[in-house]
Amino acid sequence: MPRRSAKQVKASASRSSSKRPASPKATPIRQSKRAKATPAKSSYFEHDSDDEVDDAASEFAEDADGGKESVYDEDEAKTSPSPSAESDIEAEESDDEDETPRKKGHKAQPKKGVTMPIRGGTKDKDLWKTGANLPPGTQVIIKKPKAREAGDTPYTDDSIHPNTMLFLRDLAANNDRAWLKMHDPDYRASLQDFTTFLESLTQKVIEVDETIPELPVKDIIFRIYRDIRFSSDPTPYKTHFSAAWSRTGRKGPYAAYYVQIKPGGNLVGGGLWCPAAEPLSLLRRDIDRNPHNIKRVLTDAGIRRAFLGGVAGNEKKAVTAFCSQSENASNALKTKPKGYENDHKDIQLLRLRNFTIGTKLADDEVVGPKGLDRIFELLSCMVPFVSALLSLRHARLAASSIRTRTAGQTISQRAS
Repeated sequence: MPRRSAKQVKASASRSSSKRPASPKATPIRQSKRAKATPAKSSYFEHDSDDEVDDAASEFAEDADGGKESVYDEDEAKTSPSPSAESDIEAEESDDEDETPRKKGHKAQPKKGVTMPIRGGTKDKDLWKTGANLPPGTQVIIKKPKAREAGDTPYTDDSIHPNTMLFLRDLAANNDRAWLKMHDPDYRASLQDFTTFLESLTQKVIEVDETIPELPVKDIIFRIYRDIRFSSDPTPYKTHFSAAWSRTGRKGPYAAYYVQIKPGGNLVGGGLWCPAAEPLSLLRRDIDRNPHNIKRVLTDAGIRRAFLGGVAGNEKKAVTAFCSQSENASNALKTKPKGYENDHKDIQLLRLRNFTIGTKLADDEVVGPKGLDRIFELLSCMVPFVSALLSLRHARLAASSIRTRTAGQTISQRAS
């Protein structure tokens, strides 16, 4: 067999020497997708520490490497403290803050169960408001306020407590849903105080007016919520408590008695407020035909003294004082109503669209043990006026029933 030439041997040697020697370093281990997908630390959620994430990655690398220990594991084993020193180190680490490097401008977050101090001058009484200046992660504990103490004046069923007036005054200054929610105990105590007062007052009202039935309080008391759908005033609550007594409670077409409790605006009144078009037309017809019925009531001594400023017993003066009251003059017609002349002798009464009387009371007349007797005295003086309006309605109802009965007889006769 022919020998290879020296030239061929030299070329093969050069080719073998050009190859790179195999690297003793192990092939890089492919990391788990789970380790890469670990989310960053968030100020709004609690996560495990970064050290625990690194430990999980090293354990995964150890398993993938066939059980071989890494250099980091060896160093850690050499420098690991004794079991007796581990408890001291853990105690020191629990007291120190997290030394994990943070980006510039990153604020330290409070630890679990720790309440950070409130910065920015925020007062405790303003924490319930929307937009309070609190740093992220601050834990604030606000004690729910309790109802005011009764003090030296106990709550009774037949009187208005001073705390009820204080609550209504505070509500007028803070007419807001969040405020009322935070002061719900005061609201419930005040509402209960007014409810028990109405129960005592109802027993007296049904004694002087037999047409008023004994209805539950929920049928005579008005809600505190305002209807703001078509109002320019966005405040959600009324700043007073009120109730009305009639044959059907606070609702219905009948003349009623009305009581309102409000700091600086207490009111006792009654009558017809904004009746519908047809009842108002019939009422004007009754005034046109029998004006002496309502004039005789307006000249009553009790009504003139309590509601008309003590005017003389003259019918003309009494009618003028009645028509000049703000509740009646606020929406009266500027001209004559349809079907009547401007020179009508009772044009003042015919222009009205409200037929009410009322008077205001001071707070000291309402609050306390004398309030019930004072309000009942005014309601008693109003009975003749409310009864006169009811009698006019009875006459109209009787006339309408006669017309209905006559029409039914005519139809039956034609059918026969």
